[in-house]
Amino acid sequence: MANVFVVLRKDHEEVKRVLVQLETGLTAAAGANADQLELRGKLADQLITEESKHEAVEEEYFWPTVRDKVPEGDRLADEAIEQEQKGKYVLNDLLGLDPSDPKFEELVRKFIADGREHIAFEENRVWPELEKVLSAEEANELGDKLEKAKKTAPTRPHPHIPPRPGILKATRPAVAGADKARDKITGRDKE
Repeated sequence: MANVFVVLRKDHEEVKRVLVQLETGLTAAAGANADQLELRGKLADQLITEESKHEAVEEEYFWPTVRDKVPEGDRLADEAIEQEQKGKYVLNDLLGLDPSDPKFEELVRKFIADGREHIAFEENRVWPELEKVLSAEEANELGDKLEKAKKTAPTRPHPHIPPRPGILKATRPAVAGADKARDKITGRDKE
C-alpha cells in the first residue's frame, strides 16, 4: 500500500527537480544551442504531463478528502484548487511553445514561482492538518487511489473543465484518451 503523503511527496520532488533544471538551464536569450533548447522543450513537456496527471487526481480524490476530513478543509481546498487552476492556464499556454520564444521563458518563470508556492502551501498548510485526522489505513487507501488514477489521468492541462470530482470522474476517461491520442500523433508521448 502507498501512503498518500509518500505518493504526493514523490510527485512534488519530481516537479521540483524539473523546476531546478528549467531554472538553471541555458535559455535562448543566454545563448542556448539547438540541443539545449530541445532539452528545455522536453523538460517543459515532462512538467506539463506530470503536473496534469498530479492535479487531476488530486482534484478527484485528495481535495474531496481534505474537504471531508479536515476542519476548514473547504477553505484549504478552495485556495489550493485556485492555485492549481492558475497553474493549468500557464501550462496550457506553455504547451507546444517553442523554447526559443521569449514567451516560453516568461511562462516557465511564472510556473516556477507559482509551483513552488503551491507545493509549499500543500506540504506546510494542508498535509499537517490532514495527517492529524487521517488513519494510517485511510492514508494508504488514498495513496493507492492516487497511484491507480494517475495511470489513466489526462496528460495535458484542462483549465476549462471545472475541478469538481464528479465532473472529473465522468470526463477523465475521454479526456485522457484524447490526450494520449494527441500525444501519440504529435510525438509528445516519446519524451
